[in-house]
Amino acid sequence: MEPVMPVLSEAIRAKSLLRANLESSSSYLRSRMPNIKVFSGTSHPDLAQRIVDRLGIDLGKVVTKKFSNLETCVEIGESVRGEDVYIVQSGSGEINDNLMELLIMINACKIASASRVTAVIPCFPYARQDKKDKWQSRAPISAKLVANMLSVAGADHIITMDLHASQIQGFFDIPVDNLYAEPAVLKWIRENIPEWRNSIIVSPDAGGAKRVTSIADRLNVEFALIHKERKKANEVAAMVLVGDVKDRIAILVDDMADTCGTICHAAEKLLEAGATKVYAILTHGIFSGPAISRINNACFEAVVVTNTIPQEQHMKDCPRIQCIDVSMMFAEAVRRTHNGESVSYLFSNVPY
Repeated sequence: MEPVMPVLSEAIRAKSLLRANLESSSSYLRSRMPNIKVFSGTSHPDLAQRIVDRLGIDLGKVVTKKFSNLETCVEIGESVRGEDVYIVQSGSGEINDNLMELLIMINACKIASASRVTAVIPCFPYARQDKKDKWQSRAPISAKLVANMLSVAGADHIITMDLHASQIQGFFDIPVDNLYAEPAVLKWIRENIPEWRNSIIVSPDAGGAKRVTSIADRLNVEFALIHKERKKANEVAAMVLVGDVKDRIAILVDDMADTCGTICHAAEKLLEAGATKVYAILTHGIFSGPAISRINNACFEAVVVTNTIPQEQHMKDCPRIQCIDVSMMFAEAVRRTHNGESVSYLFSNVPY
């Protein structure tokens, strides 16, 4: 019996050591990867619900209200201490109110001891005010101001889609994941335009040249662009088409459309140049002012947008508008961020 006792004792010691190591390891993983909570602002609750449905979790409890003087008040309805928090709020609708609501929600979670707060902003507000032009010497750079506000509120990370200008990522001192709608757009084109091999991808302005060349290369088709000159914001003075669209299906691709003056003028220009059909594919369909009536009176086969901005009412008012769901891309970005995995897979693939 004597030789057995040291062996048993050694085995017990080894087992205890292993258990201690496992407990220490799991404790480390818990501290490095805390539990996840997803909250929704009031700008786009449908997208937030789709994201949590994809993740297989419940949406966090939050109550947002306004005082009689229209100050925003936010109450987080559950504990976020030590949690990995994601707040979904798009820059649409009442943009200033929604931005303020997002800042207050970030701050509320941060001072409630959340481990990390990520702002999921499908459509980044004020993204078009990203620089000074030579004829606007006293213009603000509001996108930088918004970046500062998000950082000061306590955001640790930003997830957004198709920034109007990529350099906005450099306005932040925190990590920014700028997702691309391109994979979802390619999928839609292949599935919904039967003659897509005889198409040409067109940018309605010179600034979108990189976007259309990337899509054209992936589809192995040609591209064209329209050079436009503006008199002032939301007003186009002149357009010149560069490229041959005769007897082809023209697919206009842009990151956003607001009043839709540019894309409607571009569609007329393409038909005049001999295009057989014109489609428009946009990441952010803002559609303010006369946009819907312009699309209804234009010659588009379809105007395709993603749901970074709520589109239900727009689709009711205009039968030509179709919607691509990108909630799975945001859900996968949240899952990968939470698990410490690479997000770059989403730059060229649609998660299924």
